[in-house]
Amino acid sequence: MKREDFMQWFRVIFREIVGLFVDDGSLAIAIIVWLGIVWLLLPRLGVFSRWNGLILFAGLGCILVENTLRCARRSGYTESGK
Repeated sequence: MKREDFMQWFRVIFREIVGLFVDDGSLAIAIIVWLGIVWLLLPRLGVFSRWNGLILFAGLGCILVENTLRCARRSGYTESGK
């Protein structure tokens, strides 16, 4: 096997493996950014620790809803199902 063929094969395998875990790059980036914000800001804001989980969950839920709506618009899905 030539080096170029091996590198091409390796790139395809790498993309497939990454695709198993990250289907939508913008969703993954938004989640990572939200986790960073929560990790950095919540301790500094003095929010009671029992609220941290709720704030994290609410943010992730909003990100998921926004991503779902964006994907639905992109695919042409409407509320009437057409």
